[in-house]
Order: sequence, then C-alpha cells, then structure tokens
Amino acid sequence: MAEERFIQAKGLKFHTIDWGGRGEWIVLLHGLASQAHIWDLVAPLLTDEFRVIAIDQRGHGLSDKPDTGYDFASVTHDLDQLLMTLEIERAILIGHSWGGNVAVQYAVDRPSRVNGLVLVDGGFLQIPDHVDWPTAEKMLEPPDLIGMPVEEFRANLRLWLGAAWTPEAEAVTMQNFEIRADGAIVPRLKKSNHMQVVRALYDHHPSELWARIQCPVLMVPAVAPPPHDARAQSMLENKRRNIARAEQRLSQSRTIWLNDTIHDIPLQRPAELAQAIEGFALRKS
Repeated sequence: MAEERFIQAKGLKFHTIDWGGRGEWIVLLHGLASQAHIWDLVAPLLTDEFRVIAIDQRGHGLSDKPDTGYDFASVTHDLDQLLMTLEIERAILIGHSWGGNVAVQYAVDRPSRVNGLVLVDGGFLQIPDHVDWPTAEKMLEPPDLIGMPVEEFRANLRLWLGAAWTPEAEAVTMQNFEIRADGAIVPRLKKSNHMQVVRALYDHHPSELWARIQCPVLMVPAVAPPPHDARAQSMLENKRRNIARAEQRLSQSRTIWLNDTIHDIPLQRPAELAQAIEGFALRKS
C-alpha cells in the first residue's frame, strides 16, 4: 500500500508517494505539468526487487509552488536535499520527459549518488535542434483549461488518450488538476511556473552532458502511432539522431524503443516499462 507524505526541504514542502519494497532505491521523477501519480501503474510492479518512491517536483502536484526556482540548478538541488532528508545515499533515478533531463543533470552534478539512469522519453532531446525559441514558447505553452467543466475535460481526455485510455490512466491524469466546488478544473501547475520550466528546458543541452555520466543508462523512447504529420516526423527524426549521439557518448547505455506508444509511456505501457526497468537495474552492474 503506497504511503503519501510531505517532506520539508529547502524551506519548501514536497509531496511524495512511497511504495515501500526492498532492495536498491528507485526514485521516480515525473515530467512537466505532471506529478508523482503518473507512476501509479509502474511503481507497484517494482517493489519485489526495489525500494520505490516518487516525488512531486516543485510547483507540481501537491508540493509547494514558489514563483521562482524552476531552473535546473534549483530543481536538482531540491532533489539532492530530498534524498538527504530521506537518507537515500545512492539511487537509480528514473525520469519521464522533463524529469529525464532533471535526472541527467543530477547524475552529472552528483555522480556519487546515482547508480543508474532510466530516461523515459526524455533526457535525450534538445528542443533548439529543431525549433527556435519563439516557436518552442508557443508550442509548449499550456492550454487554458482553467474553468473547464470536469466532465467536458474527461470527454476530451478520452479522445486525447485514444487507445491508451483506461480508467486507471484517466484517474492518474486527473491528479494534474484541482476540481473546484463548481465542478470546474484548475491545473495544479501555474502557467507562469510552467513557462519557467519550458525556458529552462529549452536552454538545457544534454548532449553536452552525456560523456560526463558515469553510471549505466537505459533510454526508453516512444514512437507515436502513425500517421505522422510533417512536424511529428521531423521531431521523430531528431529523436533518433539524438539517441544515436547519446549511444556514442554514453559510456554504458542501452536503448529500448517502444513503437505505437504515446509520450506518456507510464500510462500506456506500464508493465513493459517496469519489466525494462527491472531488467536494466538487476543487470547494470
């Protein structure tokens, strides 16, 4: 049974979900505009072999939401303080999307504290490789969902998830929002904070960091179901180039491509993802 609790670090309150388990520590990091519950379908599958915890990063989920501090130096310092508070000396970091970039940066800055990295459709992309800042700013701006009736949002969510929709995936996604007394939704991540993360992500260059990573790395990129429009095809080609470049520069790496899969791999392919994580973590040494 997962235990949700709050931990104080750096003067902020961070929400965590602790699934317990035994063995080596696994720390799960969500992506932009997500939260720790995105791992609800994956984490329980890992507890036979590992000690598993997920964190709501600053501004996200139920953690505190300061108006600043969304750069990588601040976010990785948050993570370091949390691990020290939890008395986690070393861990395998698993990051989804933006969380993958956070994991990469942390592994470079504090190599003695990371036993391995699993990058789940993140941590290996560089936005400036295929779009300029004005385009990225517009493309990654969050939709205005404040005040949308919750049932209207649920209907739209089913369309967006498509074949990946399940009651469990819907329940996880709904954790991204507060539901007001009038039945309308409000994103837990404020737009101003969202855009600070976007800017930091745009300025992040993981290709400059890969050669400095000392631990084994598993990359798990997604390939969306066809058809692919021109922009999607361009982004996929860029992803493939970056994966190939990462494989060349990382000292120890493996890649598992998941075809016909949405970006939110933990929602659509939790069993396969958990199996990949377990296989990597048990054999990495």
